[in-house]
Amino acid sequence: MSVERVQETEGIDDGQDGVATQAAAAVRTYAVAPGVRLNVRSGPGTGYNLVRVLPEGVRVPIYCQTPGTTVSGTYGTTNIWDLIDNGEYVSDAYVHTGADGYVAARCG
Repeated sequence: MSVERVQETEGIDDGQDGVATQAAAAVRTYAVAPGVRLNVRSGPGTGYNLVRVLPEGVRVPIYCQTPGTTVSGTYGTTNIWDLIDNGEYVSDAYVHTGADGYVAARCG
């Protein structure tokens, strides 16, 4: 799901006793560092293709996390990459998770 679609699907009744609603509610979103336009990559590293650039002030879901290229950013230096959509990763160094380690399950 993209950031926009996560917000649109919350609270929609799927006819299955709210199973989709519960799944969407279970995914927490996190703020991207202030003033940062964040690169979204096709894999967990700077060597992967640039998919898009997120605008300033957005929040992103973290579906899972995986190790990749080490990046220094607003929130320190880390090799953790966050899966924010199908095939779309951002460096955790720019996402305010409130932790230095993993906050979601490992991908894969």
